[in-house]
Amino acid sequence: MQISVKDAETGNKIKLDLEVDNTIEDIIETAADYWKKDPGAYVIRYGKRILHGHMSLDESEIQQYDVLELIPDPEGG
Repeated sequence: MQISVKDAETGNKIKLDLEVDNTIEDIIETAADYWKKDPGAYVIRYGKRILHGHMSLDESEIQQYDVLELIPDPEGG
């Protein structure tokens, strides 16, 4: 499955090829590493929802070519 992750702070995007058993945490770690950010300080937003790190892509209802946003954790991280 291919998705895009957008850095909400800069507007930059990366494309990721993932499997349905990858977790949201995997996405956060990959994107944070790419942009040299602390993965513990960020979460993924999908539409208006904040997705939990332990959730798999299959459980999250994310579809092929969706765009997710990497945002600073609103609860602090």
